[in-house]
Formats: sequence, C-alpha cells, structure tokens
Amino acid sequence: MRFSILALAAATALAVSPAAYAQQDVVEEVKTGCAKELDTFCKQVTYGNGRILACLYAFGDKLSGSCEYALYDAAVQLERAVNALSYVANECLDDAEKLCPKVQLGEGRVIECLKKNSKKIDSRCTQALKTTGL
Repeated sequence: MRFSILALAAATALAVSPAAYAQQDVVEEVKTGCAKELDTFCKQVTYGNGRILACLYAFGDKLSGSCEYALYDAAVQLERAVNALSYVANECLDDAEKLCPKVQLGEGRVIECLKKNSKKIDSRCTQALKTTGL
C-alpha cells in the first residue's frame, strides 16, 4: 500500500503545481518526516521531476515510520487539493472561458481572474470557490 501512496504523491505533486498554497506545506512535511532518509539515501539526488520521490520509492523497505507517515499524509493533502481544483474547474469552466479567455493557465491566474470578476460569475462557481477556500 505504501508504494501506491508514493506513486499517488508523485502524480499529484505534478498535477497540483499551480496550487502552491498546498504544495509548500507538503514539501516541508516530507522534508521533515523523511530527513534521515533524504540525508542517508537521497543525498546525491538532484531535486525536480519526481527524482526525490523515486529515490524514496527505491528505498521503500528502509523508510522509517515517520517518513512513511509524512509521505502518506502528503499524498492525502495533495489528493484533497486536486479534488478541490477539479471541483472548481468543473463548476467554473463556463465562467473561466467567458471571463478569462486570455489568462495563461498555471500559478492560480485563472482563480485570481475569477475572483476579480466575482460579481459576474455563476452561483455554482461562487459556491465552489467558497467551499474550497480558493
């Protein structure tokens, strides 16, 4: 089970990169929970493109309980962020296409555009933004 959680963490980390609000906390949690493993097994690994998660995966049978928990919790947090973004994307798609057609995707720019146009967006989109805290 821990390997599927690790794979989920890797996949969602890539998918959630616009949601930096969640990602930074997750990164810090894994750095703290897996400090020993990162220093012992992954010291020479260059950060980026999931290489650190791949390294931790390679040493999965040697991970401490705190590292396993940090990875599991990170996966849960990232999954929640992905679900929130998916919900907002579904509820706000029409408004985003209508009000923000030239806004470049990524780094929360579309969400900011929707917020700036809050008086013009559909009630479903308003509720999705409110519910998710975006």
